[in-house]
Amino acid sequence: MDAASVLPVLAAVPPAVLSGTDTANVVELADPLEPQAVLTRLRAAATAPGPLTAYVTGQLVLDRRQRLPHLALARTTASTVRYTAFPWHWFREELRLRPAGATTLILDLHAGPEAWQALSSPQAPGLLPHQQSGPQAPVPVPAPLALDSGRDTAVYGRVAPPPSRRTVAAPAYMKAVATLLRSGRRPSNEELHQRALTRVAAESAHPGLVLARRGSGPAPGDPHAAITAAVRSGRHVDADALAARHERSAVLAYGPASEEALHWTEVRADLAMLAGDAALSCRTWLTVAAARLNTGQAVDASVVETAVDRAHHQWGRIEDPVRARELGPLLAELRIRVPGRQQGALDHVRRQLSQLQTQS
Repeated sequence: MDAASVLPVLAAVPPAVLSGTDTANVVELADPLEPQAVLTRLRAAATAPGPLTAYVTGQLVLDRRQRLPHLALARTTASTVRYTAFPWHWFREELRLRPAGATTLILDLHAGPEAWQALSSPQAPGLLPHQQSGPQAPVPVPAPLALDSGRDTAVYGRVAPPPSRRTVAAPAYMKAVATLLRSGRRPSNEELHQRALTRVAAESAHPGLVLARRGSGPAPGDPHAAITAAVRSGRHVDADALAARHERSAVLAYGPASEEALHWTEVRADLAMLAGDAALSCRTWLTVAAARLNTGQAVDASVVETAVDRAHHQWGRIEDPVRARELGPLLAELRIRVPGRQQGALDHVRRQLSQLQTQS
């Protein structure tokens, strides 16, 4: 897919129109090479205040080991998906603490053959409702691939089938979106989506599977909304206290290694990161990873890898060498069991530990 062909059109749209706000910052990643680099950009955007709109164009592929959806990057091949592509569940992980109604994904994806087969199969239920467009009225169909980007994230766009052999696909939907926005008017997401689909149909391009979902938003009394509000106003202690209270309740009701309890532990790890306490965030993620492994979860399960990767990331941000030396061996021990997707992660920990031994 020639994803970069839409960039000149998008670049001609004023940032305020792209975002639907009076002022905005725009970050453009053209043919990115490394999934970790994309993750760093997404993480920074997710923690920034205000609304966030991500325009994503590319190829959707499956890794061979876990059959999980990934966004192919510039160096991705069929055999290197796991290490060179961006795992789709990273969107969900990074966006989960954003306030309801503040995040939108606009997607123009072309599925690889295996990903398209999984999307088209009615066998396995998925997490993201979508519609299949054709000559008749759209009919809702199940989405076997878990393109879940978080319950509070609005998602609009399409997943197109693989192009014919020796043919390069074009991002027709995203080009239609960009062309509409160049007029200078920012319609609602629903209107923009429907008008883009109309343009795609007029060009005789098959839209494939049409994605249209508003972010569900928090239910009344949802503690996540109160936690997010506390973080936004700088009340990090209050946010952690609220999460800790729900963590204790989940432990009493379901057990310390339950998904309900671990969810709140993960929330507290994220809250420590947002409060600038990298050591506490690292220690908490190490606790989550160890708990998941002790319950028998696989070393390459996405939730296990995510916990270790986040612990590793936060460990690298610890400024106090004493606390870094304390947590480094625990991280190294976990890295032996969970090498993760980034090659050389264990060697990186060992090198950093060696350097830390010379610091006071």
